[in-house]
Amino acid sequence: YGTATKVTPKFVSPADPAAQWTGAKRDKAIFAYSDNYLIDVKFGIIMDVEASRAIRQAEVEASRRMIMRTTKSFGMKPEWLAADTAYGSAPNLNWLVNEKQIDPYIPVIDKSERNDGTFSRAHFRYDSKHDCYFCPAGCKLKSSGRPGSDDTYRYLARVSDCRGCSFKPICCPKTPQRRVPRHIFEPARDVARALAKTDAHERAGHNRRKVEMLFAHLKRILGLNRLRLRGPKGAQNEFTLAAIAQNLRRMAKLKAHMVGAN
Repeated sequence: YGTATKVTPKFVSPADPAAQWTGAKRDKAIFAYSDNYLIDVKFGIIMDVEASRAIRQAEVEASRRMIMRTTKSFGMKPEWLAADTAYGSAPNLNWLVNEKQIDPYIPVIDKSERNDGTFSRAHFRYDSKHDCYFCPAGCKLKSSGRPGSDDTYRYLARVSDCRGCSFKPICCPKTPQRRVPRHIFEPARDVARALAKTDAHERAGHNRRKVEMLFAHLKRILGLNRLRLRGPKGAQNEFTLAAIAQNLRRMAKLKAHMVGAN
């Protein structure tokens, strides 16, 4: 449970060592768990719930477990998934797109933009047929075909092309040649970027409000601001019971609506 990240926790709770020290509430830091929901936004029903440590890596892994568990238990798999940027890492997008065939309506975690006035990766055109980039001046950047230890290819321009290029001051002013990184799962990131430009992505973002409403209800109405049980299993039990209560409340409203409609 504690191997979601290799980073050593800054503090460890003597009462509940599995709890994560976090300041995610933008207030004083506390020891906490994350409550993760997989929700059918059409009806507002919670399909699965998973307790995890309050860090991004653990929450992403929890989303995968919930999807697989829902598929196994109910024979149902989401056609699309809407989530915040924390779930927009390249490995997770690849898992959704290529392994599970789920459309990711998720903002991509992209750190390629530059703020120093030089060209970013978006200024370079990728040619998938020949596996190379073309710079704004039309020169080709090639890679060795072997990714580095960070699962990223490096595409390099020729020094001779960059030396006499008029774009060099705003492309690679401090290096003899331009280098463009590309993650091995960049095609999945491209799928997410393309989906972000569709109307369906905008509707999915609107539907995500139902998720936030459930968490607001969890804290304000059910009063689950503090756990009574310790450990991952205790957190899982409390989160599951709370989800059951929310589902019963939601199904009662749906039933009343159906009766009223008839």
